[in-house]
Amino acid sequence: MKKTLLAGVALAASLAFAGAANAQLKMGVTGPLTGPNAAFGKQLTDGAEQAVADFNAKGGILGQKIELAKGDDVSDPKQGVSVANKFVGDKVKFVVGPFNSGVTIPASEVYAENGVLVISPSATNPKITERKLWNVFRTCGRDDQQGAVAGEYLAKNMKGKKVAVVHDKTTYGQGLADETKKAMNKLGIKEVMYEGVNTGEKDFSALITKMKNAGVDVVYWGGLHTEGGLIVRQMRDQGVKAVMMSGDGITSNEFANIGGPGVEGTLMTFPPDPMRRPEAKAIVDAYKAKGINPEAYTLYSYAAMEVIKQAAEAAKSLDPKKVAEKIHSGMAFKTVIGELKFDKKGDITRPDYVMYTWKKGADGKITYIQN
Repeated sequence: MKKTLLAGVALAASLAFAGAANAQLKMGVTGPLTGPNAAFGKQLTDGAEQAVADFNAKGGILGQKIELAKGDDVSDPKQGVSVANKFVGDKVKFVVGPFNSGVTIPASEVYAENGVLVISPSATNPKITERKLWNVFRTCGRDDQQGAVAGEYLAKNMKGKKVAVVHDKTTYGQGLADETKKAMNKLGIKEVMYEGVNTGEKDFSALITKMKNAGVDVVYWGGLHTEGGLIVRQMRDQGVKAVMMSGDGITSNEFANIGGPGVEGTLMTFPPDPMRRPEAKAIVDAYKAKGINPEAYTLYSYAAMEVIKQAAEAAKSLDPKKVAEKIHSGMAFKTVIGELKFDKKGDITRPDYVMYTWKKGADGKITYIQN
């Protein structure tokens, strides 16, 4: 009788343990998986998927294996809210993304109301964290920091040059352009043109005619690689030799594919190349073994997953609010992009932008290389 009882207790215990080890922690990654910005959505999903594979191989997070859901917001705010509502309905607790600032702002409010923690690897508009929502973080910097670096570079290196400021009218693009404009104006550089174009536009001949008439030497572009590449290509086709300068929205090799040889010499702000960090070597090698180039936000996405894992383990909880408290606490996180700490708003505390130039690499292809 005692043996039977003990066997039953042992069986129940082993089943409980197995259940804990095999339980599913639902996490999500969201961004533009289709459409003109799909290259960036792939960066975010590549980062999250590799992290999930690595974490699950070692038992997941707090004994729970991760089940990763993907959401395609097509860089559209309304679709981003739909993805957020679906994730909430599917009981997703933690989300990496969205990519775009204009999507992150409304989607993060849905997540905040429903107890979901969000870390964007890429959304840089200051408003995202200035709202001080309990659940919103980012592993990247902010546009007021990025714009300050760009404005200072223009003031120091482009004195006497005629600068045009052009943006795509989005939360990210216009926000970054305005921050750069503000910084350069403060340092004595006044733009000769300030223009907005529409996302999805293909013909920029009217804009380029204005550039010609203004004798523009430098074009600061606030927007993504799709329209930015077309603007450069059409500038060169029409004989405009002005240098383009932009921000992290063009950090995809698709920019060179769209813009052609004329993108060589383009200047760009982005954080120090994460692939060069010693902490990233093993992960970078793992990606390259799969034929994946972990450029731009890939490792920022992986790092977002690392922050969630380490905060949950420190909190000994998978309750998103308790995990958020740990992230806000000033705790240092060891990640593939280096050590990260977060302030009370959800921003990283280190300055994170340097200048790059698009040049021909050793393989003859034009890509972005840190100055």
